[in-house]
Amino acid sequence: MTQSSVQREGAPPRGEHVRELGLHEGLYEGGDPQREPADAGDAHRRRVPRRRRRGKWRILRWAAAVLSLLILGTAAAGYLYYRHLNDSIKTDELNLGDKEMGRSKPNAFGQIPLNILLIGSDARDSKANQDLGGAKETFGGTPLADVQMLLHVSADRSNISVISMPRDTLIRMPKCTAKDGEVFPATVGRRMTNESLGRGGPGCTVAAWHKLTKIPIDHFMMIDFAGVVSMADAIGGVPVCVTDNVHSRNHKGEGSGLKLEKGTTNIQGEEALQWLRTRYGFEDGTDLARTHGQHMYMNSMAREFRENAKLSNPTKLNSLAQAAIEAMVVDESLNKIDKLFDLSMELKKVPTERITMTTMPWIPSPSDPNRVEPKPGDADKLFQMVRDDIPLDGKAPAKKKPATPASKDPAAPIGDIAVLVRNGTSGKDGAQVRERGRAGAVTGVLGGKGFTAARADTQFAAEDKTVIRFPSSDLEGDAQAVAKALGVPLSSVQRSTDVSGITLIVGADWRTGNTFPKASTTDDGNAPTSARPLNGEDKKCMQVQKGFTW
Repeated sequence: MTQSSVQREGAPPRGEHVRELGLHEGLYEGGDPQREPADAGDAHRRRVPRRRRRGKWRILRWAAAVLSLLILGTAAAGYLYYRHLNDSIKTDELNLGDKEMGRSKPNAFGQIPLNILLIGSDARDSKANQDLGGAKETFGGTPLADVQMLLHVSADRSNISVISMPRDTLIRMPKCTAKDGEVFPATVGRRMTNESLGRGGPGCTVAAWHKLTKIPIDHFMMIDFAGVVSMADAIGGVPVCVTDNVHSRNHKGEGSGLKLEKGTTNIQGEEALQWLRTRYGFEDGTDLARTHGQHMYMNSMAREFRENAKLSNPTKLNSLAQAAIEAMVVDESLNKIDKLFDLSMELKKVPTERITMTTMPWIPSPSDPNRVEPKPGDADKLFQMVRDDIPLDGKAPAKKKPATPASKDPAAPIGDIAVLVRNGTSGKDGAQVRERGRAGAVTGVLGGKGFTAARADTQFAAEDKTVIRFPSSDLEGDAQAVAKALGVPLSSVQRSTDVSGITLIVGADWRTGNTFPKASTTDDGNAPTSARPLNGEDKKCMQVQKGFTW
């Protein structure tokens, strides 16, 4: 795509202005010219079949996308005058879904958070990507978004939170309309999240994320195989560390082929590609291990750019900026070099010790043990923390919410309390498939606790969070007794004229199990441990899997 550079009437082109400032040497001399911006446990060991042939190339291409931003922050400043870079920017629509995403809420000082979705495409529609390998029958096929990661920059720019989503996550796809008018209807059942890219483009991946997480997304950045290699070459390598000699190759010949000696090695090019797609040889050999290795790579890459931010070689800086632009597809609001530069400067404000990498907490899907779905409670908590702009490193200022007072209305004997239980596990906007039998299951739990008058309703509801509603004040004590028996927060007990008696709606936060998930709130200020938080300054070595040493 081609974007035109629109200049204000009577104002010199941006590039001419930069040249007038004498920036041709590659660095600013003096002031800052830019504008001020407006325990998964045994589940870890599950065997997830690799997608045939094509699967071996599933790597974390978001790393190169983030690298692109970092490059622009440290290198592009002196090269904004290269007008041809504007013409090299490739764009696509931000949101192809049929629902508006809205905007993030500003904090008390009017500052607004920033959310960027990083997408790795496995497209093989170019010679460069085809030369990197893979089955020929996949050439020119429908691309998959095998890598998806949400990067959240806090409103005050003090911290960054990152959430990776496993590529095998089952979700309900939203309706998406491609730019050529082709309509992809919302799916009735759940599909793998990586299929979203083929439903019109990256804008449908954005829409799918928003449907599941309720997080408004401001931008996306997408990169493919060739982009990973070119960016790794442009940066000059990223240091990575392993606890032992490692060779990612099993007796069947499966693996990335990565072969490194114990300790720290500077990797680039195809060797970086191997690191990012290594599963066999890292930790327990699961996809979660692969994601952890990818997080380590990204953190190391961020540290490298900060430590080398004073590069003074104009030729080197130019090649870095050029590689960054050519490697990416971005949303249409990032169609100019200065916009990408301003975005990169926002990211540069965050110190690496305040960057937290996480993986969306997941469980094996009850319908398909080789696929996963969001873990009730923990995944909800992670999404809620990002929506509320709460840092995932536990360093948020302590806030205490007033406790919900116990009702003055005494509760009746529990055996006399009538409770109607409804299944609302699809969520308010139907982001997930309704979990069958939940009303009956929770009714059984209540019966086991003495609520013998509880019964399952044949009608369905739709709630993101489990709620207990009551119609009048004389039933408040009874409703709270139900909440206490199940471990549901009293804040979820609500008076409502929409119900004629005590009504328990089992929400999307309680899709499985007989115990209400305790981690469904953000009160403790920490990301759930099942998200495997990794700090940006963590320089630990990657644990090598037994049997893959040499």
